[in-house]
Amino acid sequence: MRNSVFETALGAVVILVAGVFLFFAMSATDQSGGGSDYELLGRFNDVTGIESGSDVLLAGVKIGRVVDVDMDPQTYEALVTMSVRNDVELPDDSDARIISGLLGGSHIAVQAGGGFDMIPTDGSGEILYTRGSVDIITLFASFASGQGNGGDSN
Repeated sequence: MRNSVFETALGAVVILVAGVFLFFAMSATDQSGGGSDYELLGRFNDVTGIESGSDVLLAGVKIGRVVDVDMDPQTYEALVTMSVRNDVELPDDSDARIISGLLGGSHIAVQAGGGFDMIPTDGSGEILYTRGSVDIITLFASFASGQGNGGDSN
């Protein structure tokens, strides 16, 4: 009888510690959905590696995350819905591109433009200048076949 009480108490402590770790993990990754964000749309020709939850960075600082990835059936472009912090206003000539890491992680890098007009923060805003991801294998294959030789055709 004494062992079963000890095992039950130890199990309760383990569950409590796991709950504390889960709470800290959720607060550290900002998955709580605090409602202090606005949605922004981007149209890309290729979104390889981007999925819901991928980071959106500006100058290397996380300003948001990808909420949804879908396809426009009329233009055959990938539609990426991003959630961006309310305190970040972007000029209307800002640029977004997909960066693929060497180990497989991808994110969207936003470069702020120099325009005076801002993208609307009411959820109707769209980044007009986008660049899709680069396929590393295709890039290496073009160099191997001699098509990417930098202008030296001898």
